[in-house]
Amino acid sequence: MFRHLKVKPCAVAVLSSALLAFGLYNVHSVSGITEGGVLGMTLFLQHWLGVSPAYSDLVLNLAFYILAWRLLGNRFLGASIVSAGAFCVFYKLFEQFDPLWPSLADKPLLAAIVGAVFIGCGAGFCVRMGGAPGGDDALAMSLAHLFKMKIQWAYLILDVFVLALSATYIPLERLGYSLLTVVLSGQIIGLICRIKLPFDTPLDIEEMEA
Repeated sequence: MFRHLKVKPCAVAVLSSALLAFGLYNVHSVSGITEGGVLGMTLFLQHWLGVSPAYSDLVLNLAFYILAWRLLGNRFLGASIVSAGAFCVFYKLFEQFDPLWPSLADKPLLAAIVGAVFIGCGAGFCVRMGGAPGGDDALAMSLAHLFKMKIQWAYLILDVFVLALSATYIPLERLGYSLLTVVLSGQIIGLICRIKLPFDTPLDIEEMEA
């Protein structure tokens, strides 16, 4: 699974995962902006069914990674191990320090925009390298492959669906900031997946087979 990977794309994936972890910890964790994707679904299941995110997060992420692996092949799996592993390491590292911008907790609009930039760039370059740093990225890549759609629309469909479910227990004003974040981050990811890079990358969602 790792024989398809090259040094430069892997280095970009590691740095991008660090950027993603930095944004999630320093922006989203202090602003209280609700996520779409897997995290939003785990919170929904916890609120209405009493299922701990410790279990639902593991099950959902595992299921989405397996689905993407079956659709996209071993190249995806190798790149995802690099991206997801680096994200976990860097997030744990950042947790050892206080957030840099605690004032963003009182500026949800700014937090939504800044968070979208971090998430869009961090996840975007990981996906551009062919890997998924999280289960929702894996599911978005799977949907883009299955339905031959642009990946930003796959992200948007997933996030809007989860946010719509979250509207059953979260105030609409708070969800509005979350919607802004997922729309902006999804568009950034789509843009990054279309740009030319100065070195070869393994991403081709429609043909990414082992």
